[in-house]
Amino acid sequence: MSSTELVLSSVGETTGGSKPSKQFLTFRIGGEEYGIDILKVQEIRSYEAPTRIAHAPSFVKGVVNLRGVIVPIMDLRIRLDCEAQYSAFTVVIVLNIGNRVLGMVVDSVSDVLELPADQIRPAPEISASIDSRFVTGLGKVGERLLILLDIEGMVASPEFGLTE
Repeated sequence: MSSTELVLSSVGETTGGSKPSKQFLTFRIGGEEYGIDILKVQEIRSYEAPTRIAHAPSFVKGVVNLRGVIVPIMDLRIRLDCEAQYSAFTVVIVLNIGNRVLGMVVDSVSDVLELPADQIRPAPEISASIDSRFVTGLGKVGERLLILLDIEGMVASPEFGLTE
């Protein structure tokens, strides 16, 4: 499979009239749709099997060389205890978080959505595969409900297993 990539330009918060809004990249894992802050996304790439690293956790698929930068690739589906099947739709979202670049494997990328603050609801306190500390809210888009993630907090947390 040839590597296709989409490079996203950084766009900040906008003001649609007097309502502040944020842009989110939406993606699917299983039957759920998630959103992350578009400012954390460097690019989207088709999935290519990475070079395995011995004794890495099962959700760390390996590393890839991305224009001279060695990037760890983690499968968020495995980390969240979801079934992980690789298909033509499987993609890697390359994130730029703090001083590190890492790839996150998801089932598919949906689109980029701009959500006004009044379309974002607080996350309910429930037991789920994702710690509620990392769910910043629920976005309502028509009949769709997006789980909005604090991907930076999730990746940086010791529980996630990627701390240096």
